[in-house]
Amino acid sequence: MAEQESRTVKGNMATALGAKLCRPNVIPAYPITPSTLFPERISEYIADGELDASMVRVESEHSAMSACIGASASGARVCTASASQGVALMHEMLFIASGMRLPIVMAVGNRALSAPINIWADHQDTVSSRDAGWMQFYSEKNQEGLDLMIMAFRIAEDERVLLPAMVGIDAFVLTHTIEGVDVPAQEDVDDFLPPYDPPHGKLDVDDPATFGSFGTPEYYQELKHDQTVALEETDEVIDEIFDEFEERFGREYNRLNNYKCDDADIILMTMGSMSGTARAAVDELREEGEKVGLAKLTVFRPFPGDLLKEIAGDADGLAVVDRNISPGFGGAAFAEAAGTFINENKNPLMKNFIIGLGGREIFKENFKEMYHKTKEAVEAGEVKEPVEWINMNEEIMR
Repeated sequence: MAEQESRTVKGNMATALGAKLCRPNVIPAYPITPSTLFPERISEYIADGELDASMVRVESEHSAMSACIGASASGARVCTASASQGVALMHEMLFIASGMRLPIVMAVGNRALSAPINIWADHQDTVSSRDAGWMQFYSEKNQEGLDLMIMAFRIAEDERVLLPAMVGIDAFVLTHTIEGVDVPAQEDVDDFLPPYDPPHGKLDVDDPATFGSFGTPEYYQELKHDQTVALEETDEVIDEIFDEFEERFGREYNRLNNYKCDDADIILMTMGSMSGTARAAVDELREEGEKVGLAKLTVFRPFPGDLLKEIAGDADGLAVVDRNISPGFGGAAFAEAAGTFINENKNPLMKNFIIGLGGREIFKENFKEMYHKTKEAVEAGEVKEPVEWINMNEEIMR
C-alpha cells in the first residue's frame, strides 16, 4: 500500500488538494460562499508553481461552467467549484456538459438555496440538479472529499463513462472545519490517474469537428437514451475504481455503505456529514438491544438501488433521512428508495424524515427519534405520516 502524508486541512482545502493531485489543465471559477476557498487555494498552487494550469476568472457561475465546457471539449482536464445559487445559475450549462459527455469534475460546498438567504448546509443545491445527468458523490468527512475528487476524475474520464461529476461536502460542517487527512503522493496519483486523452476527438482548428450539434427529433431521443444508459451503467466502473483505490491507498468506499445492517430490523439511510452522527446513534441503540443499522449513500447518482435491495430488502423498516425537500412530495432520497422497491415482492415499510435544512443542527437523539418512529409504524403495520420533519421549532411555525 502506498505511503501517504498526514495533514490537517479544511474541507475546501481537501477537495482543492485532491484536485491539484489530479493535475487539471484548466480551472474556471467564480467565488461563492462556502466554496470560495477552493479557487483561492488552487490559485495559490498555480502562483507557487505547484500546479501547471490555467485559472480562468469569470463574471458568474454560468460563465464558469461555460468555460469548463469549452476547455473540456478542447481536450483539457477541467475542474471547478461552486455552491447553492452558483450551482443553480449553472443549471442550463450542467445539461450541456453532460449531454456533450464531458468529464468535468466540480466540488460543491452543499448549501441551502434562497429564499430566505442562507449560507449553511443542506443538499438542496445538488439534489435540485439530479436530473442534469451528472454523477453525484457525497462526503461524510474531509478525507472522503479528497479521495472522491481523485476517484471522480478517474471515473468521469473512463471511456465507458465520459460524464461529469459533482463531489459534495457539507457547508461549514466540512468546508470550513479542520480535520486530519492522509494525502497520497503525487507519483502514486499519477499512476492511478493517467493523463486525459479524449477518446472521441476534441475541438482542434487543425482537425475540425462538431461537438454539441443540433439534435432533430429523428435523433434527440436516442441520444438522450444513450446518455442515460451511460449514467446507469457507471455502477460497474465506480465499483471497479473504488476497489482499485482501496487496494492502492487502503481506504474502502462503496456506493452504499452497510453498517450493522445484516441483522437489522430497522435501517436508517443517510447522506453526507450527518452519517457520522447517525452511526454513533446506531451504536448506542445497539447497546440498548435495538436491531438497527445504517446505510450511508456515497453515490446518489446513479442511485444504488441494487445495493439498497441487498442491504434493506429483508428489513422490516427503512427510515430515509433527507437533508433536502422536494416541496409537494418529500425528500429526494426517499423518492429514489420508494422507486427502488415499487415492484418488489417484499419491501421494508418506509418513512421519510426531513432534517438539518439551512444548517439546522442534527443530534444523535434525532436519529433515535426517527428509529423509534419507524419501529412504531412497523409494529402498527401502517404508516400514517410518510413524511415527517424533525427538530422543528413550533413557536415560529405558522
